[in-house]
Amino acid sequence: MSLSKKLDENIEYLQQTLPLGSSFDLMTRDLLLGETRAYFLGVNGFCKTEILQQIFSDLQNPLYMKDETVQNIGCYVSAKLGYAQVSLVDSWDTLVRSVLSGPVALLIDGFDRAVLIDARTYPTRGVAEPDLERVTRGSRDGFVETLLFNANLIRRRIRSPKLCFAMHSVGTESKTDVALAYLENTVNNELLRKLSDTIDNLQVSSLTMGTKSLEELLLPKRWWNPLPTFQITERPDVACSYLMEGHILVLVDNSPVVLILPCTIFQFTQNPEDYYSSPSVGTYFRLVRFLCIPVSLLLMPLFLLLTAYFPDISARWGLLTSSDLNGPRLFFYVLAVEFILDLFKYSSALNSGKFSGSLSMIGGLIIGDIAVSLNWVSVEALFYGAVTLLASLAISGTEFSGALRIYRIFLIAATGIWGLPGFLTGLGLVLISIATTPTFGGFSYFWPLFPFNGKALGRLLFRSPTPKAQPTKVWSRGKVKNP
Repeated sequence: MSLSKKLDENIEYLQQTLPLGSSFDLMTRDLLLGETRAYFLGVNGFCKTEILQQIFSDLQNPLYMKDETVQNIGCYVSAKLGYAQVSLVDSWDTLVRSVLSGPVALLIDGFDRAVLIDARTYPTRGVAEPDLERVTRGSRDGFVETLLFNANLIRRRIRSPKLCFAMHSVGTESKTDVALAYLENTVNNELLRKLSDTIDNLQVSSLTMGTKSLEELLLPKRWWNPLPTFQITERPDVACSYLMEGHILVLVDNSPVVLILPCTIFQFTQNPEDYYSSPSVGTYFRLVRFLCIPVSLLLMPLFLLLTAYFPDISARWGLLTSSDLNGPRLFFYVLAVEFILDLFKYSSALNSGKFSGSLSMIGGLIIGDIAVSLNWVSVEALFYGAVTLLASLAISGTEFSGALRIYRIFLIAATGIWGLPGFLTGLGLVLISIATTPTFGGFSYFWPLFPFNGKALGRLLFRSPTPKAQPTKVWSRGKVKNP
């Protein structure tokens, strides 16, 4: 729907569309540009007041405003408005969406186009290092909840003319800004088109939980696929490194998390700390993280299997100090340890840093000792549970680590109920679940292991020196597949 040339009709439409007078944050004002009537509309708190005051003061200054009436709005904007970010719109949808996003509108009598002045500012927190991706060396900045700031952090690191931020809008009510960042000379254009079309065709009222909501809308998963299908990061240096390798970044306004795609299972073994250490040290800790994946998944189920169903092997290897523990009791001990350790992990993570250290010490020293004394757990089960927890914490991706926890609890339940057949069947189902994990674009979740690419796999397993780490080309992953 287009604007009217009559200012009174435009004001009446705004009063019917927006809660003017009812909502305290919507600002309006009648102005006179010489003898021409005008109407100002903006959102309080989204505008740089000093800039707007200067603009309107100049427009109403008799020495500055020599013409008594506005004859041509295009020439008027070019000659009278010296502010950089000014545009003209003739659609009500565009005008209302823009005003609610931050720019202010100036409607002038006699013209069916409005002037948009982008003098917006958003309340935001400081650019600080993300808690979950800390490094001993390197940059200390991180993404924030303002999309423009996040784009600036990327542009600051990659000053390439090929860097592009394509803007989209998601949500019939929220109109959330979503930007796709990519390098024109390295991006997979077929994947980019598919991603753009999918975002434009999303039927949703709002992105309630920001990036997470968009992630689930882009690629709905079945309940038996808990592994993450998008890599996320809050570090600009990590995002830029993937951008240089031909990946696409998805930035969502009001969210400090950036989606990276396409995604493979090996990306969750990477950590920025590897690249702030020497190649040998980085390779060592990367291999340690690889080892932590089977330890986190299999240590507790194997402990339960051997101690409960193969006591001879358990006694030979000294897995238990007491021989009077039966299978059901060991099963209860393992479940109790899993519950207690998860309880401490989440309680310390969700509480203030002033209390998390105290909770960890209380959990490790007092409650653990009391639980053993009351026969709620055994010392051995508590030890293997602690090793499992340490292995889980060593894995970089928290969502990946959480999926392994679900698999582990499933294996413990299957092993405790059915013994060796339950363990083997459960392990087979876990492998099937991992193998059928979907990815956006239909790429293999196990690339470069399948389809095999030796050089790319070597770069993932071993931390290469910087001169060799620069890819001479973007690795091909095959064609984009439709679901």
